[in-house]
Amino acid sequence: MQLTVLRHGATAWNLERRIQGRADPPLSPKGRAEVAAWSLPPGSLDLPCRVSPLRRARETALVLGFVEPVVVPELIEMDWGDFEGETLEHLRAELGATLAADEALGLDFRPPGGESPREVGERLRPWLASLAGPSGAAVAVTHKGVRRALLALATGWDMRGPPPVKLRDHQALCLDLPATGRLEVRAIVSLVRSE
Repeated sequence: MQLTVLRHGATAWNLERRIQGRADPPLSPKGRAEVAAWSLPPGSLDLPCRVSPLRRARETALVLGFVEPVVVPELIEMDWGDFEGETLEHLRAELGATLAADEALGLDFRPPGGESPREVGERLRPWLASLAGPSGAAVAVTHKGVRRALLALATGWDMRGPPPVKLRDHQALCLDLPATGRLEVRAIVSLVRSE
């Protein structure tokens, strides 16, 4: 099974660098235009599309041309709890060393009232197992936190240092899900034609 994982387009909160988490803002006009200009890997629109229940992911799938994306609850963004709506800059200024120590926990960092990246990965495991098999492919439109959790599952990255590969918002994370064995990164593919 091959899974191509996309991040949703930009919202006004993204442009303001605010943590969205489970908040549900729509795509911004700029985000819509960026997504409309993306070039998907050949044949992608013929594949089943799975999306987060949040509006920005569903809108991204529709702008890309997927006709009937299926909502998958497990693809919802990491719950940022009390940090939702804040900027990292503000939180770092306000919480200082406390936040730095929490961030150093990597996979086990949990915002107050939220969930950790490890918990995101654990919620994804049963869904991934339901997809695994010798053939087939699908596209998932989700969020940065979910893609980072998938990258951690595929590479063993503990999020205590830089990621093993740079994953930009306009790139597709292409994964292989063997019937048995560990999730693997097949490729990182730019969705921007000029790259």
